[in-house]
Amino acid sequence: MRVGLQLPSFSFPGQPATIRPTLTAIAQAAEANGFASLWVMDHLFQLPEDTGLGGAGEPMLEAYTTLGFLAHATERIELGPMVASAVLRSPGLLVKAATTLDVLAGGRTWFAVGAGWYEREARGLGTPWPARRERFEQLEDTLRVAHAMFAGDATPIEGRHHHLAEPINRPLPVRRPRIMVGGGGERTTLRLVAEYADACNILVPDPGESRRKLEVLARHCAAIDRDLAEIETTSLIEADLRPGRQSPADVVATLRAQADEGIEHVIVNLPDAHVLERLDVFGREIIPAVA
Repeated sequence: MRVGLQLPSFSFPGQPATIRPTLTAIAQAAEANGFASLWVMDHLFQLPEDTGLGGAGEPMLEAYTTLGFLAHATERIELGPMVASAVLRSPGLLVKAATTLDVLAGGRTWFAVGAGWYEREARGLGTPWPARRERFEQLEDTLRVAHAMFAGDATPIEGRHHHLAEPINRPLPVRRPRIMVGGGGERTTLRLVAEYADACNILVPDPGESRRKLEVLARHCAAIDRDLAEIETTSLIEADLRPGRQSPADVVATLRAQADEGIEHVIVNLPDAHVLERLDVFGREIIPAVA
């Protein structure tokens, strides 16, 4: 199993001046402690208060600018958004940003994308917010554009909502970013994984959730004669190593349970990653136990 790290919060002590050095320290500690991947949320506002992350008044950095900074701070760890919203940027602009990141990171990136859900941030900053059905149609447009532009195909693209007259993408990525579709919607999202993606990402609220979603994904793959083994299975889980919460053994058990359900790459949501001792615990006790 591979273990990734997501950074959902930038509410570091002393911010904003401390954000830059703290992010550098986190990224380098994650790489040194054996994390396979490093992710940031693609949000414009911090998530609502009921998530435990403090709400829109807390700091939130733009994802691709942050990933570019993390690319400079690291050498080997894979990088990506968890996950980019298909409606906050036009498909061509999003793919251009992802390509730029891959070139500057030396070919170690993910193109992870979803339909988006956080209406407040879009309306708050004046970005159009279409109905749910249209957001998923835009997501499929984005996936089509990504396949074409990453391959250097500049043929005009006529999507459901986006029309690209000249999808020129130069330079090309160093290594085509791995395409991930985030979410577990059984009718549309997992169908898009089967048709377009190299990986899925499943949010895990309950034991058994990953197994159930992968069974649905397998049916979508069978319907188009695609081998499920071609798709890297990933999930997003919560971890909390603060005293009195989870022990390292608890986290190991959760990761092993995900492996038993068919997950190959677990991304750990760690809100207090700026406490670098937490990352050291992963490197000493958790990642070696599940590798």
